[in-house]
Amino acid sequence: MPSSLTDQSTYKTVHFSETVITELMIPSYSNFGGKIHGGILLSLMDKVAYVCAAKHAGNYCVTASIDAVDFLQPVEVGELVSLMASVNYVGNTSLVVGIRVISENIKTNLVKHTNTSYFTMVAKDENNEPVRVPGLILENRDHVRRFIEARRRKEIKQNYKQEVEKITVPDNYAACEQLLIGERCILSA
Repeated sequence: MPSSLTDQSTYKTVHFSETVITELMIPSYSNFGGKIHGGILLSLMDKVAYVCAAKHAGNYCVTASIDAVDFLQPVEVGELVSLMASVNYVGNTSLVVGIRVISENIKTNLVKHTNTSYFTMVAKDENNEPVRVPGLILENRDHVRRFIEARRRKEIKQNYKQEVEKITVPDNYAACEQLLIGERCILSA
């Protein structure tokens, strides 16, 4: 909870902006293998992230980044997909929305967890400038865990970016050959 010296009117509960979107998976959403396109699921995830973030921020929000999206189980035509979103973390102008995706076969009642992902959203004002978002009131242990995990993912992401910037490829052809030993590629030049 915010300290007693903090203006709590600038804070919102996690519950305030929790959002669920449920949609029937129709044949036009499927790929050639008969499963739902990953892009359809990503679009729905982006939509629920926006609704959740905009509700918390009270402003238009844009997607700044998406942490890993792992497709854990296929989604079939005819299943109901539910996307459950909540604000897990807030910074100054950004917030992290956690999304859990499940699919349900309405004939068998089989429910499967298909995705979990984290969208970083940035709140914008009328001039398309970043705007401060309300703080977050953590109401239970799960909210605290999610906030701390999101903060840690943010730190890891920053470290990852710094490591990627250090990647260099040698100019020397022989050095490149050495780096590719054991890999499934052939140098043709």
